[in-house]
Amino acid sequence: MDSQDEVDGGPEMLRGFICASFNQDTTSLSVGTKTGYRLFSVTAVDKLDCIHEGVECPDVCIVERLFSSSLVVVVSQSMPRRMNVYHFKKGTEICNYSYTNNILSVRLNRQRLVVCLEESIYIHNIKDMKLLKTLLNTPTNPAGLCALSVNHGNSYLAYPGSATIGEITVYDANNLSTVTLIQAHASPLAALTFNASGTKLASASKKGTVIRVFSVPEGQRMFEFRRGMKRYVSISSLSFSADAQFLCASSNTETVHIFKLEQHSPSQEEESPTWSAYVGKMFTAASTYLPAQVSDMMHQDRAFATVRLNIFGLKNICALATIQKLPRLLVASSDGYLYIYNVDPQDGGECTLVQKHRLFDGSEEQGEQKEEVISGDVANQPVSQSYAATVALPSSLPTSTTLLGYSEDGGAQKGEVIPEHEFAEGPVCLDDENEFPPVSN
Repeated sequence: MDSQDEVDGGPEMLRGFICASFNQDTTSLSVGTKTGYRLFSVTAVDKLDCIHEGVECPDVCIVERLFSSSLVVVVSQSMPRRMNVYHFKKGTEICNYSYTNNILSVRLNRQRLVVCLEESIYIHNIKDMKLLKTLLNTPTNPAGLCALSVNHGNSYLAYPGSATIGEITVYDANNLSTVTLIQAHASPLAALTFNASGTKLASASKKGTVIRVFSVPEGQRMFEFRRGMKRYVSISSLSFSADAQFLCASSNTETVHIFKLEQHSPSQEEESPTWSAYVGKMFTAASTYLPAQVSDMMHQDRAFATVRLNIFGLKNICALATIQKLPRLLVASSDGYLYIYNVDPQDGGECTLVQKHRLFDGSEEQGEQKEEVISGDVANQPVSQSYAATVALPSSLPTSTTLLGYSEDGGAQKGEVIPEHEFAEGPVCLDDENEFPPVSN
């Protein structure tokens, strides 16, 4: 699960890190700091192992790791238009690219690497880092909001289709074509995420009161959840469980919500004629006579489980994972801690905090009064003529003879360029250290 962590909510000081993200299967946590970045293993509850600390560049505002491989993508606030791709175990740089504007987010799967700028999106072939497609003049997207399916068999990409309403564009990053447009919310989008198979897409608007789940590629609404009505909030992240039975949502409030994706079967209601079922049927019947907004509210499900954090107003990202055979909720907060909660998959309710891990020593806390945000808004800086500038027009072809490919065995190598629409016949296994994108010498 690649947890979406770009949010709109204004700058704040972060004590522990500048940015944070979970990898695609929630086995690793990456954090960017003033001195570089750190990668943690989150496969155990009682211990948090730092598996790598990178110091190649300071003030890291984006860091994304590809599954459990050695590939990590890093963007620094000091050079916000440049993306560096590293083989962290060998300590080598695979390649780097510069773009026409600040990089706001990066998304990865085993087939594609997507770079999102405020008004354009770049799609690379991860086998040789070749630029395959540039989506120009996309709606203004100051938070760099986008989601990429971790299932490289479809590689669906979702991003805002409008800057004024909650429209979602779903794009096929494998076949390089638009799949569908989804009218998701009345107000602009704040969060997007796919489930592991790329068959469901969850979204939230900047109001933060309603979360919707759509089928992909059809774009049909499947579920609707109400986070709350009392106040508007900034949704920090959305994340499905691996089996897509649960969806968690965190915000700038103290509550994390977990929703259960279950279809309510009429036969089940008939088998258990409880008072609540009876009242539910009465409401359903009555809703046909009520205004659309009221009717929609009556059909929205509430949270199945919740977590109350001891912090308020701090940005965070959340993820659902199975650790040591039990379902857990992970919350990485900008207070510099990773919180691990037990989730009851049968009864839900209030989740129990089982472990709290400090991501940094006290001496490493960043106490400077410097305003930063998770997956940050980085300062504009002029750069010289960039690689992206040479491919700004659709007819332009990237210069590929100097691109570097990547393999676990050889570190930085010159990659053979793969034709634009030619893909691997079989799945590429990148889960372990035995194989990364295959590169021919």
